[in-house]
Amino acid sequence: MRPQMEPVLSTDAALLAILEELKQREPIFHRPEFGTTRADFEGMMHTDFWEIGASGRRYAREYVLNELEKRHQHPQKEEWETSEFHCRLLAPDLYLLTYTLIQDKIRKTRRSTIWQYTLLGWKIVFHQGTVVEDE
Repeated sequence: MRPQMEPVLSTDAALLAILEELKQREPIFHRPEFGTTRADFEGMMHTDFWEIGASGRRYAREYVLNELEKRHQHPQKEEWETSEFHCRLLAPDLYLLTYTLIQDKIRKTRRSTIWQYTLLGWKIVFHQGTVVEDE
């Protein structure tokens, strides 16, 4: 990696409580304490949620819900290791959370989720995962 290529990320002290709240919700859709049913996942998502997968493909809310429903019919044991969390305020009640995820000790991705705090609680507006090439 070239010197000064990586940004220095630090979360504003005023956002540390929010950072801690959101860390508990990541990786999204993999925290059983927040639900495992289609209705639970719908409740987590903003109505116009979409995401970009590690492949670079875009996925609509309905497609993601269908895939989550299939996944939870045949659960598999997965190991998730998260680190390097950073939270940034984008607009009132709208936050960008970024972090690194290592899945099953092999696959490393950088993740970003845009979260909105609403009257009904936290909602996921957007999510993206990008595979990290050899560093």
